Amino acid sequence: MNTTTIGWIGLGNMGIPMAEQLIKAGYGVKVYNRSKAKETALKQIGATVAATPKTLIAETDVLIIMVSDDAAIEQIFNGENGLFAETVSGKIVINMSTVSPAISKAMAQKCLEKGNRYLDAPVSGSVKQAETGQLVIMVGGEKTAFDEVKPILETMGKLALRVGDSGSGNSAKLAINSLLALYAQGLAETVLFANAQGIKTEDLLNLINNAAVGNIFTKIKGDAITGDNYKAAFALKHIVKDLGLAKAEGLDSPLAQTALSTFQSAASAYGEEDIIAVIKQLKA
Repeated sequence: MNTTTIGWIGLGNMGIPMAEQLIKAGYGVKVYNRSKAKETALKQIGATVAATPKTLIAETDVLIIMVSDDAAIEQIFNGENGLFAETVSGKIVINMSTVSPAISKAMAQKCLEKGNRYLDAPVSGSVKQAETGQLVIMVGGEKTAFDEVKPILETMGKLALRVGDSGSGNSAKLAINSLLALYAQGLAETVLFANAQGIKTEDLLNLINNAAVGNIFTKIKGDAITGDNYKAAFALKHIVKDLGLAKAEGLDSPLAQTALSTFQSAASAYGEEDIIAVIKQLKA
């Protein structure tokens, strides 16, 4: 059994299977989630529960956060019972959320002032990859801290790569998700164009996936289109957030601006559905 104890905050679609990987690997895992019902599944396989983030950081060695946005991070760190409400040192905080580089830099500095270390380590991959430990993890922060927790990260991912100092992991994730948006809109537009020419979606996707332009994304999302299955593996509303963060960091290329406009338009009707539901907005 691994002797490092891990605290986990955030039990959404990604957080639960990621935490499960750690429990299965023999780590002692203690969780905190605002919605208490989501803690049940992990308790059944050996996790324990903390009442607040404040108590969680005091009772564990490494703390991992997987939540939705900057506002959630602010609350977790600076709330009344947040991480900074506890006087502890020697901890490593790993923020695996897709948030702004700016908030990671700010939290890293505050952690350092309190004698703790912070890594931003967002992931590329969806629920299936989380369930099988095949995520790609990009990390910003101190190299010694990264080296210490790399075995933990490699339990959840097939690749854990440090790309620079604090905020760099978030920057890399925003770059990747910007490409994800372009892939999704490009695939949707290509299918609709082919359909307008009388070409069946199934035939087009068969051609794409056997050609140089095919990849895992076109296969998975192509299957979603043909199956009319838009259950969210990665919700469309999240790509709107990520493109907005990328824009704030200076991404203003023509393709990125177009994608942001398209996904913003789609969000009101299809925000809770999968990113490839953008095809329904483009078809309207």
